[in-house]
Amino acid sequence: QVQLVESGGGLVQAGDSLRLSCAASGRTFSSIAMGWFRQAPGKEREFVAAISRSAANSAYADSVKGRFTISRDNDKNTVYLQMYSLKHEDTAVYYCAANLGSLYSSIYVRQSDYGYWGQGTQVTVSS
Repeated sequence: QVQLVESGGGLVQAGDSLRLSCAASGRTFSSIAMGWFRQAPGKEREFVAAISRSAANSAYADSVKGRFTISRDNDKNTVYLQMYSLKHEDTAVYYCAANLGSLYSSIYVRQSDYGYWGQGTQVTVSS
């Protein structure tokens, strides 16, 4: 079991930056691969970014590549999503997710790869 709690969401203007955090508990954090997903109003949840247990590998959706950065601090049991140059279309509820059975350097981009999810944090970008 692992518990995930996101924070850092809010209302910002287009072009602003925001950093989301996801704190994990219940398992050794370095054994967990992590991902961020988002769900906009009226749309399905979609992949945003993922990072391996080792932090050596990461992946991004094309829509956020070059603007978002995923990172993790295994000492703080936290994964981050740094978002730059936010656009109105980035407005969504952002969820972090955990894969407990991951290989050391693997990254996972499918929702079905993740067995644990946070409650989500709202990001609203005004245009």
